Amino acid sequence: MESKKRGYTQVYTGNGKGKTTAAIGLAIRAAGAGLKVFIAQFIKMGDYSEIKALKRFSDLITVEQFGLGRFTDGKPAPEDIEAAQKGLERIKAVMVSDEYKIIILEEANVAAMLGLFAVQDLLKIIINKPYDKELVITGRGASPRIIENADLVTEMKDIKHYYQKGVRARVGIEK
Repeated sequence: MESKKRGYTQVYTGNGKGKTTAAIGLAIRAAGAGLKVFIAQFIKMGDYSEIKALKRFSDLITVEQFGLGRFTDGKPAPEDIEAAQKGLERIKAVMVSDEYKIIILEEANVAAMLGLFAVQDLLKIIINKPYDKELVITGRGASPRIIENADLVTEMKDIKHYYQKGVRARVGIEK
């Protein structure tokens, strides 16, 4: 019997572009190796281009959305909090199942920062992560406590972006 290989906790944060893209790239690499991936999207809702593309890998990559697609700032409504809490419960179930080896919590840092759930809830997921699971948490504004408990942290730094010149998000590039 093969011993279980260690999984790590990775965090992609910062104000620069590319956090979700990096996580999805990792998911595709893992699928190429035959590993099953679970992606929980917090905040977002809808058929973004990356969701459409990942459907081609539906035998290995599962995407579930736990955002209502409308909450980005201000005080979260009870239904926004409820959707995020459902996501956390789903993640806990996925973590203890043997089905998935890589679990991606997309925009979970933002969800914590905006009060959809507590940073402590995200910390518990990191702390209780099974030895053989790889956990990836994305989103700007990662709490120092999340950064401290992660094994790998990449900060995407915004140096120059055409958004500053009024270029809106483009289908296939930013959305």
